[in-house]
Amino acid sequence: QVQLVESGGGSSQAGGSLTLSCAPSRSQYNMAWFRQAPGKEREGVAAISRLNITTAAASVKARFTISKDNVNNILYLQMNSLKPEDTAMYYCAADTRPLEDWFLHSLKRYAYTYWGQGIQVTVSS
Repeated sequence: QVQLVESGGGSSQAGGSLTLSCAPSRSQYNMAWFRQAPGKEREGVAAISRLNITTAAASVKARFTISKDNVNNILYLQMNSLKPEDTAMYYCAADTRPLEDWFLHSLKRYAYTYWGQGIQVTVSS
């Protein structure tokens, strides 16, 4: 059983930046960030494979960066140029599926077995 813990959420004005962290990040995991706004389905934001290949949703690709610190076992999501529509609960997720399968499903909720409890991000206009 893997217990993922997110930190770093909070409030920002539009145009601001926040960095989310998730621990532990293990070298054998494929990991991802998801978000869920009230009344909406959980959506994939960005993902990183255990070989550090990254992918991101089109809505955030130019603004958010996912990365891993393999020494300290921490996953990050750097969020810049925040918009009010980025307001949501953000979740960290992990899985160990084969890379060829991960490539096809990297931003899909069903591709991840382990989840954090979530952390709130609120962006005001």
